[in-house]
Amino acid sequence: QVQLAESGGGLVQPGGSLRLSCAASGGRRSEGIFRLYGISWYHQALENPRELVAAIYSDGSTEYADSVKGQFTISRDKTNNTAYLQMDSLNTEDTGVYYCIIPGITWGQGTQVTVSS
Repeated sequence: QVQLAESGGGLVQPGGSLRLSCAASGGRRSEGIFRLYGISWYHQALENPRELVAAIYSDGSTEYADSVKGQFTISRDKTNNTAYLQMDSLNTEDTGVYYCIIPGITWGQGTQVTVSS
């Protein structure tokens, strides 16, 4: 079973940056998970549905929500099966829980990001 574990969230001031990590594990030890699956980052604000922020596909191509283009960057390291979301120029609207998801396979538990003075 593939599992995802997010980390890197926390409290940051407006204008600051955070780098979220999503470590994937499970399956055969020799399996390159991100060679088989894409991964997506979702954002969930209070009492709102999860919204797609960024996605990276198995071929390395990426897409972003219009609201974060030029602000967030998704990447992956296939060697250690870790995906990242670099978040720059954060503002209070970015506050919420961020989840990494392999669509149709599994999802992480989320990591809290709070942007506040």
